[in-house]
Amino acid sequence: MSESIDDLIRLLDIEQIEVNLFRGYNPEVYWQRVFGGQVIGQALVAAYRTVEERVCHSLHAYFIRPGDPKVPILYEVDRARDGKSFTTRRVVAIQHGKQIFNLAASFQVREKGFEHQAAMPDVPPPEDLPTDAELRAAIASKLPPEIAKHFSRERPVEMRPVNPQNFVKPEKMEPFQHIWVRTPRSVGTAEAINQCVLAYASDMSLLDTCMRPHGVSWMSGKLQMASLDHAMWFHQPFQADEWLLYTQDSPSASGGRGFNRGAFYTRDGRLVASVAQEGLARYHE
Repeated sequence: MSESIDDLIRLLDIEQIEVNLFRGYNPEVYWQRVFGGQVIGQALVAAYRTVEERVCHSLHAYFIRPGDPKVPILYEVDRARDGKSFTTRRVVAIQHGKQIFNLAASFQVREKGFEHQAAMPDVPPPEDLPTDAELRAAIASKLPPEIAKHFSRERPVEMRPVNPQNFVKPEKMEPFQHIWVRTPRSVGTAEAINQCVLAYASDMSLLDTCMRPHGVSWMSGKLQMASLDHAMWFHQPFQADEWLLYTQDSPSASGGRGFNRGAFYTRDGRLVASVAQEGLARYHE
């Protein structure tokens, strides 16, 4: 099954089954575990469904167990605090009676304050780059049929890498990458849905960054990778259907873990969101 932007919107439109309790469904992609970005996005939607007139400015999440794609995910929201300026929510994701993920999110009333930001890197525009789909199609014939089917499927977020890595024959590269991203059409103007879509997209490619200096790929079958924790900060409003540059770097890998950072910039150079993630990165000889 493909994952179009319509599929993603349906995926994020979780069902409320009781006060503070929601149910999210999984796409039929026949993969071994639930995509981490999906759980982040659905958990943020669950938190937003209990908040009024405030905007998320940060979230911090831990992946505890692999998600089972064959069963729905329950999201239980704890309304931790409703203050004058800030609102805090904790969300626990449950499958088979066990916690698989938890998220803490903070929401704020809009206000003005000091402003500064890091500059956006100078990179080629997305129109000058091949799409991620084109790059994947070029190597799909070299993969086993089931992997090729998953690898080549339609995705809800269009990606155009500035400095792509060859997944079949990876070479050692610097621990950074830049990728232009956007949804193929508008998801609406509400800040909440645009944030939830970007939270979903923020888990795409980020963990790969820490493997670039080592010249290894998950296609070898020897690499075990999984997100351990994920944090995100939203700085300014944005539209997910407009090109955003996702800059990523990995300052460190050690102890079977890789640490990665990311930043999203609009085409005119506004820094709209920042990301940090640590993931499991084991190589089995």
